[in-house]
Amino acid sequence: MKAFVFPGQGAQFVGMGKDLYDNSPLAKELFEKANLILGYRITDIMFNGTDEELRQTKVTQPAVFLHSVISALCMDNKVEPDMTAGHSLGEFSALVVAGALSFEDGLKLVYSRAMAMQKACELQPSTMAAIIGLSDEKVEETCEKISKEGEVVVAANFNCPGQIVISGSIEGINKACEELKAAGAKRALPLKVGGAFHSPLMNPAKIELEEAIKSTAFHTPKCPVYQNVDALPHSNPEEIKANLVAQLTASVRWTQSVKNMITDGANEFTECGPGAVLQGLIKKIDSSVSAQGIA
Repeated sequence: MKAFVFPGQGAQFVGMGKDLYDNSPLAKELFEKANLILGYRITDIMFNGTDEELRQTKVTQPAVFLHSVISALCMDNKVEPDMTAGHSLGEFSALVVAGALSFEDGLKLVYSRAMAMQKACELQPSTMAAIIGLSDEKVEETCEKISKEGEVVVAANFNCPGQIVISGSIEGINKACEELKAAGAKRALPLKVGGAFHSPLMNPAKIELEEAIKSTAFHTPKCPVYQNVDALPHSNPEEIKANLVAQLTASVRWTQSVKNMITDGANEFTECGPGAVLQGLIKKIDSSVSAQGIA
């Protein structure tokens, strides 16, 4: 069975999508539609901008979404997925390709999400860090201990066995990195991000995004979408909406999502969008399955 997976923020690069725009009339039409919806030419930044311009909040998330969705919709050998999933932001791409959201509504929600998250980041200085080489249980235990001491620290992304991203206040993350290194982590690397994504510090963004999601039409997808919050397949539009809202402050359960997809029959994963991060994670989760980008 074929699974399409979609990357999140951080996969962007200058020049992304230009080959699609130049070689596919459908891709060009969709990119131009996006320029009109956003009210600025995001394609100029994606194709010819600088890294700094591409890192702007109003650009990064829509850019990754557009590259991901248009890559999937404009595949040379059009194949329909049996299931989809996306990492964080990528969940919106997964929902559009599965037919639960229109292209236009997906883009509008991604832009709303990006701006709401930026506002939440400005309310309190916060950050994230990657922890390599410790068990999920040890990382969660340390986060819980530091949280009880008054700082916000949570396990935000369960990316693959031995790789977890933690999220929280700057003081809390610094303390967690020290303690986790002392506990045997191979690496504890602070990330260059604007805030504590997938933590309680995103609550203000969650409230704002919920309003946007409530007023958007969702449909029954043509295949199950495995959502980050519980790693389970969903087809009910109301459940999908509730999980999308919860996702902003909940952990991304990517390891469990991939395992559940494999248990349910997925043996061929195709990453749609920029980069190859998810292919690497999937191979670390289960090396017996095929994982590749769009040919």
